Amino acid sequence: MISIDLNCDLGEGMLYDEQLMPLISSANIACGYHAGDTDTIKKTAELCLKYNVAIGAHPGFADKENFGRKELHLSSDRYYELVTEQLEIIHKIVGSLGATLHHVKPHGALYNMAAKDKALATVIAKAVKDFNASLVLYGLSGSYSITEAEVIGLKTASEVFADRTYQPDGKLTPRSSNNALINSEQQALHQVLQMITQQTVTAVNDLTITIKADTVCIHGDGEHAVDFAKLIHHSLKQNDIVITSIK
Repeated sequence: MISIDLNCDLGEGMLYDEQLMPLISSANIACGYHAGDTDTIKKTAELCLKYNVAIGAHPGFADKENFGRKELHLSSDRYYELVTEQLEIIHKIVGSLGATLHHVKPHGALYNMAAKDKALATVIAKAVKDFNASLVLYGLSGSYSITEAEVIGLKTASEVFADRTYQPDGKLTPRSSNNALINSEQQALHQVLQMITQQTVTAVNDLTITIKADTVCIHGDGEHAVDFAKLIHHSLKQNDIVITSIK
């Protein structure tokens, strides 16, 4: 039987966190740098425990003004510290609830930069492994985030996106492009099912490319986020696809 993880970025001050929880299997919780604070981390982790959702860290740049979506160029040591500091923050809070961290998914610009920058991907992977070698690193499928983490023996989850289009090389279409986002729910659902069942995706030039799908990202910040998540959740169940966190 086919299984898939559904992950969502939460604890970022959006309105639908608790409504989304029953529909997903893992949550990436903002660690206070790009969004959130100690209170939102605790509340979101408590929701994860309530709904049996795997708890993950979502570290990003310390840049709330730009929601962590602006590229910041730092030294290797500072990138390492940036990730480690946020893991320490969320680990302490999650531990106080008697729970444990399951995974790490970088946020925004940090995520996108690591996907295409081998050196940065290595630094992030080392920071995660040095903090806790049992954590799973979530990264863009086929990117340096995955390959460099695997080189050092860190467990990974290859992430794909329901509502983003793909380039022929397997990279996401930049948000600056008009065709970066998929606005049709049915088109997004078709893409999700294709990625999970066939491990392929149709790029913007109609070329079918191979892709590895361990986890699907569902964005929780849109006006119709809950309806969209419900559609994917129920459609997967109708197709006998098990929704479960990465083991």
